[in-house]
Amino acid sequence: MDIRRRNNVTVTGNPEGPVVVLAHGFGCDQNMWRLTVPALVEDYRVVLFDYVGSGRSDLSAFTEDRYASLSGYARDVVEVCEALDLRDAAFVGHSVSAMVGVLAAGMAPERIGSLVMVAPSPRYIDDEGYRGGFSAEDIDELLESLESNYLGWSAAMAPVIMGNGERPELGEELTNSFCATDPDMARVFARTTFLSDSRDDLKTVRVPTLVLECVQDVIAPREVGAFVHEAIPGSTLVTLDATGHCPHLSAPHATNAALTGFLAELR
Repeated sequence: MDIRRRNNVTVTGNPEGPVVVLAHGFGCDQNMWRLTVPALVEDYRVVLFDYVGSGRSDLSAFTEDRYASLSGYARDVVEVCEALDLRDAAFVGHSVSAMVGVLAAGMAPERIGSLVMVAPSPRYIDDEGYRGGFSAEDIDELLESLESNYLGWSAAMAPVIMGNGERPELGEELTNSFCATDPDMARVFARTTFLSDSRDDLKTVRVPTLVLECVQDVIAPREVGAFVHEAIPGSTLVTLDATGHCPHLSAPHATNAALTGFLAELR
């Protein structure tokens, strides 16, 4: 199988530079990184891709068995890295992709040398002594609404997830991205995302890690950022002056500054 075609892999930037892999979140695709790429291309070799079921990936490669767990998406990452023979790459994962990166780094430690987690959450459902931001009933209702009327759910939820109500064009962009995703595949990815519990996986991280959180984020509240930071030994936590769950779109300058600063320290 042609992994590059399967995952719509794009490689740009400095061919001699260190590698940075940019991984999108649920309902998105690699275009969501378009404001980040210009900050990287001069110094880094930048790899972008779409998970199977998202963007311009090969939808025929989708199977529910594989993508009903985050390990299936992590295998996508590892196979992209293998196809390009990437070594010691910096993996930048947005939202659920932050946890996918943790799993991928465990599967192929020679391929991934550092992690940048943008608005990560290892578990969205509250638990004893842990605040994920949602009750089990909240998530049940969210998934039921998504499965019964995906387009309606997308139109209602995307602006909430994006935040920044004074900039409605951002919410509209996320809505359009959600709506462009195949509903059946989105249903699987949503269940995989919102029902996952990756808290124990955080303890396995052994690479330099940057955790980026926003001042206000309805999907990943600041208690989650603090939890992730505390769970990963030696990690760095940066609170961006940004609101919403997609700071690489709503506050690209702050996001890019934190990202490039971290990458520069690794060189």
